[in-house]
Amino acid sequence: MGESAHKGPLSGVTVIDMTSVLMGPYCTQIMSDLGADVIKVEGPEGDITRQIGPGKREGYTGVYYSMNRGKRGISLDMKRPEAKAALLKMVEKCDVFIHSVRYQAMERLGLTYETLAGVNPGLIYANLYGFGLKGEYAGQPAYDDTIQGMTGVAMLEAAAAGEPRYLANVMADKVSGLTAAYAINAALYARATTGVGQEVSVSMFEALASFMLTEHMTGSVFDPPISEPVYQRIVAKERKPYKTRDGYVGATVYNNKHWHRFTDIVGQPELRNDPRFKDVAARLQHVAEYNNLLQSFIVERTTEEWMTAMNEAEIPAARIKSTTDLLTDPHLQQVDFFKTMEHPVDGILKFPGPPVEFSETPAAIQGLPPEKGQHTEEVLKEFGLTEAEISVLIA
Repeated sequence: MGESAHKGPLSGVTVIDMTSVLMGPYCTQIMSDLGADVIKVEGPEGDITRQIGPGKREGYTGVYYSMNRGKRGISLDMKRPEAKAALLKMVEKCDVFIHSVRYQAMERLGLTYETLAGVNPGLIYANLYGFGLKGEYAGQPAYDDTIQGMTGVAMLEAAAAGEPRYLANVMADKVSGLTAAYAINAALYARATTGVGQEVSVSMFEALASFMLTEHMTGSVFDPPISEPVYQRIVAKERKPYKTRDGYVGATVYNNKHWHRFTDIVGQPELRNDPRFKDVAARLQHVAEYNNLLQSFIVERTTEEWMTAMNEAEIPAARIKSTTDLLTDPHLQQVDFFKTMEHPVDGILKFPGPPVEFSETPAAIQGLPPEKGQHTEEVLKEFGLTEAEISVLIA
């Protein structure tokens, strides 16, 4: 519906976004980049990410900008009956309604799936919860740290760190946001083939439990289990960047081809016959010894020498970089990864662009992040509210 919308693969899809913090806004940011018209609905207090991290103005932080670029923003005080009436009028014409509010609150507001589907039977209604509505944890509040702690992330890190710790990444929020994005798009496809809308629910706990157990199930796939659900190579404390003579290098000498080429580089081809290292299974059984052996060789040369040798041998290797380094990474510059936009108040804004390519319907950042309530009148007019109704809401 937005005039500036790019013709991405979700062009023509209208999303009402009643999410906040990171999980929901990350999901709808992806949908916006794919061409959907995402209308961000904020209450009088605004999204909490307006207060997270540095910004040039109060209420407009880098985190808020990063999560909400390309969306249109409206303000509605959902405690007011007029605001609820306006939202229901919008629901009549939208494709997706997504929220990250606890069920009890949505029930009090009269905005459950049953109510909204009565207004728009073709609606895709997405619930984003910490724990969902079933099971022992149903209805409990959750944040990223909570979910990392409950899904084994923190305890797995203890193997290397010596004590449980969270990843330096809001992984639970982003994995759940990605899960919601693919689930909503699958529901849109189902509606395109059947004409039927539906309710979609995503639980952070279940989304991250599934994500974590993908490789860690190992021998616990079998019933009864033949091993604990831990992929030992991943949790070995020796699994870390290798120290070189002058820095660090990230190298994965994993399959037999890599291992044979590595032994050639260090002039030790006889190591291939060592029963501890003869194949992938043996190396995984002796992962600590294997990593320590590699470290003993790698520390003898400089990072540049190893990068040259491993690149020539086609062994996966990389210089260890910081997030600051990513901002000037030559490869990212060459593929035009970062996009800049001119903000009328805050100057140049820089965003990571969509990390996917489409030959016919390219993804793109659709516009600047919205000012608080910036598009309220514009959007409400598009959805059929009269000037008088809008004036009452503003008042």
